Amino acid sequence: MDKQDFYEVLGVDRGADAATLKRAYRKLAMQYHPDRNPGDEAAEKQFKSVSEAYDVLKDSQKRAAYDRFGHAAFQNGGGGQGQDFSGSFSDIFDDLFGDFMGGGRRGRSTAQRGNDLRYNMEITLEEAFTGKPATIDVPTTVTCEVCDGTGAEPGTKPETCPTCQGAGKIRTQQGFFMVERTCVTCQGLGQIIKSPCRNCGGRGRIERERNLSVNIPAGVDDGTRIRLSGEGEAGARGGPPGDLYIFLSVKPHHLFERDGTQVYCRVPISMTTAALGGEVEVPTVDGGRADVKIPAGTQSGRQFRLKSKGMPHLNGHARGDMILQAEVETPVNLSRRQRELLREFDQESGGKTSPASEGFFAKVKDFFDDLTD
Repeated sequence: MDKQDFYEVLGVDRGADAATLKRAYRKLAMQYHPDRNPGDEAAEKQFKSVSEAYDVLKDSQKRAAYDRFGHAAFQNGGGGQGQDFSGSFSDIFDDLFGDFMGGGRRGRSTAQRGNDLRYNMEITLEEAFTGKPATIDVPTTVTCEVCDGTGAEPGTKPETCPTCQGAGKIRTQQGFFMVERTCVTCQGLGQIIKSPCRNCGGRGRIERERNLSVNIPAGVDDGTRIRLSGEGEAGARGGPPGDLYIFLSVKPHHLFERDGTQVYCRVPISMTTAALGGEVEVPTVDGGRADVKIPAGTQSGRQFRLKSKGMPHLNGHARGDMILQAEVETPVNLSRRQRELLREFDQESGGKTSPASEGFFAKVKDFFDDLTD
């Protein structure tokens, strides 16, 4: 039985250009693909015919021979039965999956973005309050200045990998499926370097410590992250550099504790000041001082709020508050006379000056009385 004309198989005119042939093949291959027509022998047969027709007509030399001699040009081992359709099928594979798998065989880029870097910096609470400019030394990799990042010795350049033809991956056909793996010759780069740069050993990058300036804004908190765009490791094969991330930690302070923009400070107060009232001078986080009035009868744990004496809001002008917590200090190292005076005071007060303790022990007495009833 005579074979059907290849142009008729694809449904195109004899003068059709390469783009028209490809569009027609793609449409028909998708229509008759065995995966879409499981168990349909007619569809499988048509798929093979379409693949065979496209494999011949896409090649200019095969097409010229076919136009002159027809199917006879591929008889006697020249093609026809048993022909390998992997080349034509790879074209539709490129169309369908090329974007998903990194561009397929067309125009693969060997450039790779550099890695991001992390730098840990510790600052004081005062520096977090005011902000500061800082200079840091960061070990990193930079583009080799001898080969300009190509990895090739000056006067030479990387060459297209002969194994994968620059794709970086090798495809093999197993039945109607394409299997793709990384090219072992170029390790997926698509290029090989026959004459590596002596300065960088063909890597295109060298290790170096960079001195960078960074501005720490006022109000930063523990764990704040500052990003320096393009200050990470240099990219491979001319790729863009990564970023540098500076992670800040704030040292514990001997006077202040911080919670966001709030600053807390425990203030010891003498028993007499707490009882009689008075005034104490306290430091503030900005390096100043503040006078705080202590009312008579102040108990331990009482808090006093100083408005706008806390930390500044990040990149803002407003400030949080400062919270003072009174801690009434019990006298120590008493002289004999001081102890006598305290005993006289206790006897004369009769417990009326300590309402909280008097109320507590009254409740304790009621508790035990209820148990004995």
